[in-house]
Amino acid sequence: MPGWIVLALALMSPQALAADTGIGFGHHDWLLACDNTGTCRAAGYQPDSDTLPVSVLLTRRAGPEQPVTAEVQIAEAWDASGESTAQAFPLSLRINGQDLGPVSAGSDDAVSGALTPAQTSALLEALTRDSRIEWTSPGGEVYRLSDRGAAAVLLKMDEAQGRLGTRGALVRRGPRDESRVPPPRPLPVIHMPATDDADIALPPREMAALARELRAQLDADTCMDLPAGHDENGDASEFTVTGLSHGKLLVSTRCWLAAYNAGSVYWVIDAQPPHQPVLVTTNGSGYRRGQIDAGHKGRGLGDCWSSQTWTWNGSEFIASHEQSTGLCKGFPGGAWPLPILVSEVRADAPVALPGDR
Repeated sequence: MPGWIVLALALMSPQALAADTGIGFGHHDWLLACDNTGTCRAAGYQPDSDTLPVSVLLTRRAGPEQPVTAEVQIAEAWDASGESTAQAFPLSLRINGQDLGPVSAGSDDAVSGALTPAQTSALLEALTRDSRIEWTSPGGEVYRLSDRGAAAVLLKMDEAQGRLGTRGALVRRGPRDESRVPPPRPLPVIHMPATDDADIALPPREMAALARELRAQLDADTCMDLPAGHDENGDASEFTVTGLSHGKLLVSTRCWLAAYNAGSVYWVIDAQPPHQPVLVTTNGSGYRRGQIDAGHKGRGLGDCWSSQTWTWNGSEFIASHEQSTGLCKGFPGGAWPLPILVSEVRADAPVALPGDR
């Protein structure tokens, strides 16, 4: 299983696991992410033996008669002197030696571009069998796309969208039309009330008792960096309490630290004792205005990330977004956003915070 999938699953809280998320699947140099609405995105990359990063993103919405769109992206590479070897678009697409024409860069991007419908169709056919797929830059750089794993990923896409055995299937086609292909699932809507987000100072004895209760919920393996509280009053100075809404507060502190990632733990509590803490996540990266975010690298280079967002709905934090940026293949920040959970957040007007203009 690709590292980004393992990382994403490891970061999911029980609340997130209970949400209606999509699926992730990977095989060799290809992976698939289908979100909770049914939109599927398949990403493929260069072989590990190649030094020039290239990636293709195939996107298909759920429902009958939906086309596949394709984009290609390259990343900068550097020679021994540290000079960039990346060349500008247009790139020339060749499949098994056949010239299929240029791919021009997008209007706001110098490193990615969309394939035409004809190029996309030829690419999809090539990916289901042993093929040589490459793009050549004006400077002669050759970016080679791996087909290893593509057929399995496209088959899984067909299965996830209910297209197996239909004329619209990418791999296992059949005689049926797509009239029974499931339509897109509705986008979940989360109403986010305004939060005050002010720092709250609980009375010292109350805070110390709360800190002891919070520490007791977590073991050292889960939160190895959790402040221990060695004095007899149960030191609570490392805990931050923040106002939410509807009589609820948010409590947070550091939880764990690794080589290139860190996580904080967040609880929702009642504003008045007994506080009845409810754990949200042990992998948070930050909180602002009703949302907890988590973002973590798949490796130290930072060429693959996973991220999550939890949104306050007035009573609890709901998992509202989850994605990775694909395989660790040399793209700074990752090649593509590949969500498995999406939603629409409708926010009330935020409460003014200190420093706001």
